[in-house]
Amino acid sequence: MPPTPGADPRPLTDEPLGIDLLNTRWIDAAGYHDLLDSLDGLATWLAAPLVRQALGDPPATADHDTLERLLQARAALDRAVVNPRNPDPDAVEALNAVLAHGRRGHLLRSDGPDTFVEVRNPSWLPGWRAAEDYLRLLAERPERIRPCGNPECVLHFYDVSKNGTRRWCSMAGCGNRVKAQRHYARRKKA
Repeated sequence: MPPTPGADPRPLTDEPLGIDLLNTRWIDAAGYHDLLDSLDGLATWLAAPLVRQALGDPPATADHDTLERLLQARAALDRAVVNPRNPDPDAVEALNAVLAHGRRGHLLRSDGPDTFVEVRNPSWLPGWRAAEDYLRLLAERPERIRPCGNPECVLHFYDVSKNGTRRWCSMAGCGNRVKAQRHYARRKKA
């Protein structure tokens, strides 16, 4: 029986799937956290509304194989997100290794055109979908894939603001923290 998912403890959720997978690790006042350090954490991530919507039915299974493959996909995305516009050859190879485990196909049904996803093994579906989604973001607006502007934060986001000037994973968290530090430094200097 798969583990029962708990409440999602991550500070930033609802990013596109490829970025959301990267954000399964975060740092807060209590230290470093990794949601994917257990099957329970995997079950929590798989139960997130955005993830469930992206994966469709039937839901992915929170098992050791899925976790291993998802960690491989996250590691590949980690390498690729360092320089989205010009990833190094190792990052390209790592992401392509994940993408090699599935494909998107097109077909005509009686009610019109349709697409489908095939993966070699169902345990590859979450990681493959996250990698595919990252490619979609690269095709749309690679300059909008960003790390948080707080150097102590490990989160990423896809900037959907109108003018494309978002700097923080969260204005309430990192944005206010960095601005308060700057204010304190200016006051101390004066």
